[in-house]
Amino acid sequence: MTEKLDLDSSGLREMAEPDDAFLLASEKEDKGQALRRALVVVSTDHPTDEIADTSRLVGELLSEAGFTVDGSVVVRSKKSKIRQAIETAVVGGVDLVLTVGGTGVGPRDKTPEATRAVLDQMVPGIAQAIRSSGQACGALDACTSRGISGVSGQTVVVNLANSRAAVRDGLATLTPLVHHLLDQLQKYSVQ
Repeated sequence: MTEKLDLDSSGLREMAEPDDAFLLASEKEDKGQALRRALVVVSTDHPTDEIADTSRLVGELLSEAGFTVDGSVVVRSKKSKIRQAIETAVVGGVDLVLTVGGTGVGPRDKTPEATRAVLDQMVPGIAQAIRSSGQACGALDACTSRGISGVSGQTVVVNLANSRAAVRDGLATLTPLVHHLLDQLQKYSVQ
C-alpha cells in the first residue's frame, strides 16, 4: 500500500490510500502467486511534494518488480528514527526495506550508520552495483552515495540516494539482485 503524505505543523503523518498497484498485488496473491513484501523508508529534514513523488515512484517500480509495497514511511534524518523504522519493518516480516535519502556526506546524512546498526550481515555487492550503474547513467548522487546493503534476519535492507535518476537506476539494478538474495535466504531458512 502506498502512502499519501499529509504535512502538519507538528511534523509528518502518513495516511494510507490503496492504489492500483496494491490492488493488482492483492489479486496476484489471491491466485496463489506469493509476492514479496517491501517497505520504503524516506529520510528527510525537508518534507516536500517531491518526497511524496519519490515515494510514489519507488512504490510503482517495486510493484512492477514483483513486490507488494506495505507502505512508505517518512522519517526525520535522525539516526534513531531511521533505525527504528528499519527495525519495525524487519520485525514486521517484510522481505525488503528500501531506504531513500540520507546517504550523502552532509552532517545530517545518517542513513548508512542507522542501517549498519541493524544489519546481521553486510552484502556490499548490491551497494557497489548501484554506485557503478549510477555512474554509468549520470546519477552523481547514486555514484557518490555512502549507501550500504545487507541482511537483517530474513530481510534485505538497501540504501538509495534520493534523486529520481538514482531511484530509477538503483531499482533497475537492485531488483534482480534482491530477488536472488531473497531466494537464498528462503532456501537456507527451510533447512
